[in-house]
Amino acid sequence: MASSPRNVLALLWLSCTTALVAPRHGIRPAKQALHANEDAISDFCIGTNAFWKGLILPVVKNYADVKPKGSADCDDFFSVVTAAPETPGIPRPVWLTIAASVPTGLIWYGWYKYSVEEELFQYELKTEGRVTGCGGYGTLFPFVFAVIIGGPLALVGFPGGDAILEAAGLWILLGQVNLYRRVNECFPEGEKPLHAWWALLPPPLDVVVGLRQVHSLSEYWKAERGLPAGGDKVAEEWFPFISAPRFTLKEFARTPSMWFWFTRDWDDLDVPLLED
Repeated sequence: MASSPRNVLALLWLSCTTALVAPRHGIRPAKQALHANEDAISDFCIGTNAFWKGLILPVVKNYADVKPKGSADCDDFFSVVTAAPETPGIPRPVWLTIAASVPTGLIWYGWYKYSVEEELFQYELKTEGRVTGCGGYGTLFPFVFAVIIGGPLALVGFPGGDAILEAAGLWILLGQVNLYRRVNECFPEGEKPLHAWWALLPPPLDVVVGLRQVHSLSEYWKAERGLPAGGDKVAEEWFPFISAPRFTLKEFARTPSMWFWFTRDWDDLDVPLLED
């Protein structure tokens, strides 16, 4: 199937190995191989998005498809949380994401995940002519369908049920790592906010990078829309690590001033083990 995690890993392996091998054959073949890999990954992602989009009911697609900029009122909470994706994307600050996700038991976060993936997908396609992610349809719906099918099968002990759930978890995890990488690509060198591999870390560190992704992408879309930056007290005042420049794990551990609003005045910890 187009959405097989094995296919994704194969494409990632192909792009990495080409980067290592290509220099032996000169600059031009290396560039040609790089473009070939980029085209292959883009074709795979576009095909995966189209395949899963084709399985969705028309009434759902009509609501969920990307709309033009300005279809939603970015200053109205309920307009933003019920809005379809737009391009450029809708700024969704951390405070709004938490306020909509927690009361709904993270159900709204699923809509957030779909929306930001589809916005980046369509924005990449529009501005660059190729994509590096599978979009909202190609990222979220394979996971949803796999859980719907694999969950009941695993509960009754049917062979393959657990494997389907494991594949669903792998798929969404790979998608999250890739999302962080793509958000980084929105920023120039020296200003990239995320360590994409932190998605693989256990809680709460995976939550740390997840919140930073929400804030960074929101600020990027503000800039693309010509809106003023900042204004998210949750990210900038209550939990300073969310809006801080990129830091290492050791730096985070030894710098209490980044943790919470009530630790902002604490001195750095003088622990040799935590030195970079």
